[in-house]
Amino acid sequence: MVKPPAKKTARKPAAKAKTASKKAPRKPAKKVIALFPEAAFGPALNSVGIGQALKKLGHKVVFLSDPGFLDVYKGYGFEAHPVNLSEPLPPEQMAKFWVDFINGHIPNFRKTPYEQIDNYVKDCWGMIVETAKWAEMDLPGVLDKVKPDVICVDNVILFPAIKRYAKQNGKPWVRIISCSENEIEDPDIPPHLSGCGENDKKGFARYRKRFNEVIRPIHDDFNAFLKSVGEKKYPIGQFFEASPHMNILLYPSAVKFKRRHKLPAKQFQYLEGCVRKDAAYKIPEFKANNDKPLLYVSYGSLGSGDTELLKRVIKTIGTMPVRALVNVGDYMDQYEDIPPNVIIDKWFPQPSVIRQADGVIHHGGNNSFTECLYFGRPAIIMPYVWDGHDNATRVEETGHGFKMDRYDWTEEDMSDKIMTMITDKNMKARLKKTSAAMRAQHGPTKAAKVIDGLTRRKIS
Repeated sequence: MVKPPAKKTARKPAAKAKTASKKAPRKPAKKVIALFPEAAFGPALNSVGIGQALKKLGHKVVFLSDPGFLDVYKGYGFEAHPVNLSEPLPPEQMAKFWVDFINGHIPNFRKTPYEQIDNYVKDCWGMIVETAKWAEMDLPGVLDKVKPDVICVDNVILFPAIKRYAKQNGKPWVRIISCSENEIEDPDIPPHLSGCGENDKKGFARYRKRFNEVIRPIHDDFNAFLKSVGEKKYPIGQFFEASPHMNILLYPSAVKFKRRHKLPAKQFQYLEGCVRKDAAYKIPEFKANNDKPLLYVSYGSLGSGDTELLKRVIKTIGTMPVRALVNVGDYMDQYEDIPPNVIIDKWFPQPSVIRQADGVIHHGGNNSFTECLYFGRPAIIMPYVWDGHDNATRVEETGHGFKMDRYDWTEEDMSDKIMTMITDKNMKARLKKTSAAMRAQHGPTKAAKVIDGLTRRKIS
């Protein structure tokens, strides 16, 4: 504490200093903001967008990361610290593990969301619980080293060290929900991962009942872990909680569900998407159809392993009066006889491409879902797992595109859907309105302002 001046005359310099401060306001002190996204490109790149906006506000942005994603954040110019979420392996082996995991489940992609509970969903939750246990080994030390003023975590499971650090140091923590908003449950909206329509109340109950039956042993194991680190157990089916300080949902208002229990604005904020700034992209010259509508096709970094599906889509597009850029991931060598109106590559700067496309075919990942809405582009969503099912149902329910089975379709079905998607005037008008609303908000900027405001909120 600074002592008061001993004499009245000593107050004059202080008064001058006060006057000077009005002329040149002192900049707010730089805060350390830690972002800890899930080890997947969707959450990672969403957090990059938020991090870019926070840097513009003058804060120091630090990423906490699975070792396999460190270079992603460093590539965007951020400081990044490793937190092991599994047994340490070289990056190539870790990447291969997840590729093998997804490819091993390709037969299950033909199943309904309900049928996937017993295989893909169960296997995923088993591994997710293990990530929480592993994080508890590294995360406390990393937090003590970084000393963040705010911690923002984008995941579907609690990392107890975050709550503990926040409580011990009087710092806020933020939960980011980058997938479907139904991660925050409500009795009147579809269960997360179910793909149910908004009015299918019987489907809600059926899905929740089966999910809880299958997941119980994994959930019991997680609760035992929580108890071992001094946390209270969660009710069946729950693996995370809302932050008492702030929860940021990327879901756009145009596709929001009608909740029974309203989410209070002081604790929950919707971003209207979170589209990052990416490299510019010039559409290349095609061998044919250069004056025709442009499609972009991508099933994500892991979904590209379903090469037979992509070959069918490419063959169908090859017969149509369109052009297409197709993301085939690391499987370039498996494609021959590419039609002249199709260009394939292992990667595209997706936001830059979607902005220039007339329509998009994708898997329903939340980045692709919100980027299409942000740029006002119609989509055909062909989901295979996780929140893709929810987003596919929602895009059709709200009139922003179509849901389509990944395998049960003919060339005629696909052609009809594509042509309707790029010519439907009502859909175009709806997308134009949605895009304008989302652009007016600019999700990353809004997120940065919300987090910045949290640095000045008193935390009890």
